[in-house]
Amino acid sequence: MRIGVLTAGGDAPGLNAAIRAIGEMALRDGHEVIGIANGWAGLVGDFDGSPLTAKDLRGVIGQGGTLLGTARFNLDKPAGGRECVLAAIGDHVDALVAIGGDGTQRISSWLAERNAPVVGVPKTLDNDLPGTNYCIGFDTAISIVAESLDRLHTTAASHHRVIVVETMGRSTGWVAALGGLAGGADMIVIPEFPVTMDEIVEHINRRRSAGLVYSIVVVAEGINLTILGGAEMGDLSNEGVGGVRHATRGVGHFLAAKIEEQGGFEVRTTVLGHLQRGGSPTAHDRIFATRVGAAAYEAVVAGKFGMIPVVRDDNVVLVPLSTVAVGQRKVPREIYDLCAVFF
Repeated sequence: MRIGVLTAGGDAPGLNAAIRAIGEMALRDGHEVIGIANGWAGLVGDFDGSPLTAKDLRGVIGQGGTLLGTARFNLDKPAGGRECVLAAIGDHVDALVAIGGDGTQRISSWLAERNAPVVGVPKTLDNDLPGTNYCIGFDTAISIVAESLDRLHTTAASHHRVIVVETMGRSTGWVAALGGLAGGADMIVIPEFPVTMDEIVEHINRRRSAGLVYSIVVVAEGINLTILGGAEMGDLSNEGVGGVRHATRGVGHFLAAKIEEQGGFEVRTTVLGHLQRGGSPTAHDRIFATRVGAAAYEAVVAGKFGMIPVVRDDNVVLVPLSTVAVGQRKVPREIYDLCAVFF
């Protein structure tokens, strides 16, 4: 069997661990593994894939990024991209494992509905795929946020400043909430539970009145700016699979300027940006990426196409791709309320 593997959308720590699991298990069983370059782009136009060898997979479990390369590639502009992918799968591989987030799995689900031999693997730093408690890269991202906050606490305290830290989080606040909780943030602002500028400034003032001379405010890049007294920016650039690049909105700098203006505090901004994607994956990401990668391979050889391995209560189970292709997994109230206990 020729098993194609691709990574689409943004890179994430742990991708190579999943590729390794699929590849080594397939090679062990005598199958051929085709690494498809640059996500869906490798299946449109000239086929861009080549066999992976045991040497290619050696030592990659601890490496960040993806050895296959990735891209945010829009299959709908121009029209016909999905059909090109569908034809390429039939021409070049016997099965395809697509590792990616919501955009990737929407495409995978569409392909599966047309009887393509596709299996998904969940990957997104935002951790917002419905139906799974874990997505590749999330644990590393919140660990980086927590470590960054550890470092920022000391400089904020030394200078009696407010520091606004902008994290990833296009439509949900998982990275901001759990990274902020682990790093001892003094306030967390996420899309699921909007707050006003008056509430933010009042909270910082209350801390000052209690003798707490600095504050760390963590904000997810995808919050609604209009609630904070700003205006949403038009013509945001598209990420290629239906999303927009929220990092271009400058949420952290906007919020910092508003806090300084309304509260009279000295404020600095740190935008973590792509640091959250980079570097070696945590042990948790290595282990669970390996587990979902292995489960995807097992689904392929069993002919269980149109499925995706997800994590529920630390167990890896197969569910239909349609389960993760619709909607978003939001931060629940109980987690946000727990974060607020420590504000």
